[in-house]
Amino acid sequence: MWFREQAATWQEFSWDSLRGSRRSSWQDNWQNFAERTRQFAADESGLRQRIWKKLKREATNIPFVEDALTTHYCAFDRNTPLYVKLALVGAVVYFLVPDDLIPDSIPVLGVADDAAVLAGAMKIFAAHIKPEHRQAAKLMLERMRRA
Repeated sequence: MWFREQAATWQEFSWDSLRGSRRSSWQDNWQNFAERTRQFAADESGLRQRIWKKLKREATNIPFVEDALTTHYCAFDRNTPLYVKLALVGAVVYFLVPDDLIPDSIPVLGVADDAAVLAGAMKIFAAHIKPEHRQAAKLMLERMRRA
């Protein structure tokens, strides 16, 4: 209450004018937002292409993404045994899910546990990871960076 009494004594101050300025700026922002939404909706396929292009480029900056791709290619190779596939897919899923044992939002530790699980799976099943899996991962990263 004290603030309101003080504010009432200030020159050219009124709660109504404050509410009015907030309301008009809110309405302006909403109209701008609505107009941008209509523009995006009109060009849905272009928007989708831009989103996927951006996501692909940003994905190349994720730590250990090359190892995750290598593991992915090994896991989906026809010659990889089923038990290896299951373990590698589990490691990739653990890497991708942000809320795991140590959430990825915790700096350093959140990514460290993902890297440890991925590295452990790659070490255990190193005999099944072939040079062509690593090469396919490198080629995919290059394509993603060029997108």
